Amino acid sequence: MSDRYIIPRRLDDPELIGFWTLDEFAGMILPFTWGILAQHVFIGIILSSAAWFALRKAKAGRSWAWIIHAAYWHLPAGLTGLKMTPPSHCRLLAG
Repeated sequence: MSDRYIIPRRLDDPELIGFWTLDEFAGMILPFTWGILAQHVFIGIILSSAAWFALRKAKAGRSWAWIIHAAYWHLPAGLTGLKMTPPSHCRLLAG
């Protein structure tokens, strides 16, 4: 007896552009575009390959939110543009 209902197996998979997720594709296209605009195509290809490999290793089966979380805690506040937690003596003033 065949099943009347089909349950999707890949419901929570990320969207893909070709073989890459959206964040990997953006990490590849930005250095490649720079290489084309600066007339250094081979350097752009090398940088886009390195960016793809670095993003793939940084994620390692996790979501893009993991990289944002790591950037929030390990990079300086001015570099990421994210606000830092206020000091403990100011938390009562914040509400």
